[in-house]
Amino acid sequence: MGGTEHLTVQREGATLVLTLNRPEARNALSLPMLVGLHDGWLEADADDSVRSIVFTGAGGSFCSGMDLKALAGDGMAGEEYRDRLKADPDLHWKAMLRHHRPRKPVIAAVEGPCVAGGTEMLQGTDIRVAAESATFGLFEVRRGLFPIGGSTVRLQRQIPRTHALEMLLTGRPYSAREAAAIGLVGHVVPDGTALDKALEIAERINSCGPLAVEAVKASVYETAEMTESDGLAAELARGWPVFDTADAKEGARAFAEKRPPVFKRA
Repeated sequence: MGGTEHLTVQREGATLVLTLNRPEARNALSLPMLVGLHDGWLEADADDSVRSIVFTGAGGSFCSGMDLKALAGDGMAGEEYRDRLKADPDLHWKAMLRHHRPRKPVIAAVEGPCVAGGTEMLQGTDIRVAAESATFGLFEVRRGLFPIGGSTVRLQRQIPRTHALEMLLTGRPYSAREAAAIGLVGHVVPDGTALDKALEIAERINSCGPLAVEAVKASVYETAEMTESDGLAAELARGWPVFDTADAKEGARAFAEKRPPVFKRA
């Protein structure tokens, strides 16, 4: 498994856990963190034994946004990170899920601040769990900046436009309960338990047919902006082949035999 000094990678069964690990800076994004994230997403997709991804932060924070000094390389050890960014100028956008969507489900476990770049990355995840004291927001306009991580495009597609515009144009913080009320997160849990809840959801996903799970996720995103008729046609093209897999047959047999299925991605 990969990882860097600011991004840890761990396995929990069939789940890959990616943890932003710079708690002294409230997990502000750094170049080592972005490189680790980029590699973590690719590792999860390349490893068929990984069926889900949990994305979280260490030390009671999720992410407080971009650390511009660290991104510029100020005081950062290791030329390899700057070389990686030079070799792939799109690496940071892939790491932040702006220009890359993992084929495995991504579950966010949020404790503490998840603001600016944190909220932008959150929009690239599939399922979201927040602790009671978690905070969200896109503060860029308050600093004369633009939330260029995808929020002006994605947010209005994920929550009602009136709420998206208020979040984008006021730059105010949102509590976990308010974020849940507008649909930005799906679960609010007691502080310190967001990771446990995310892993619980991941385990439920892991028990399902992996080919079916990946096809369902792909269909949801690829049909999101299609007309209904085009979307239904795309869904059929994506979903019908799943019925001809060994996993589908195993699922039917297991149901008939009243036992848990054993899926093998076949």
